[in-house]
Amino acid sequence: MRVHDPFVWTWSEALELIERADKLQRQCFQLGGHHRTLPTWEPPVDIFETDRQFILLAALPGVGAANLIVKLEGAVLSVRGRRSMPEISDNAHIHRVEIPYGSFERRIELPCAQLRLGAPALRDGCLLLTLDKQAAP
Repeated sequence: MRVHDPFVWTWSEALELIERADKLQRQCFQLGGHHRTLPTWEPPVDIFETDRQFILLAALPGVGAANLIVKLEGAVLSVRGRRSMPEISDNAHIHRVEIPYGSFERRIELPCAQLRLGAPALRDGCLLLTLDKQAAP
């Protein structure tokens, strides 16, 4: 049976493109790449500003406090660490990997250089940071 419907043909082509993109992603971001020293992904962040502080929320599901480094250098905040693959049987087949694994780093330049970093808190898979604005000397 030949398909003459352009909708069916277009849908088939789109599915093939998605499959090829998934294959390419798996090849480029291979799991367990311990030889890699550069970050492989950046966590998404939300930043809110009030009169007295900046509040930053970074999505880091499955990342423990021991795997995080938070630094404030002038007006640049950096969050880096590693999210490890869970222990899975060697004979398991991976059907989908959408949550990123491996090293990550996010550097954010804030518009205020006089900041004091509060204690980081992990809540519901997110890192919550508060940065208090300091009065200029």
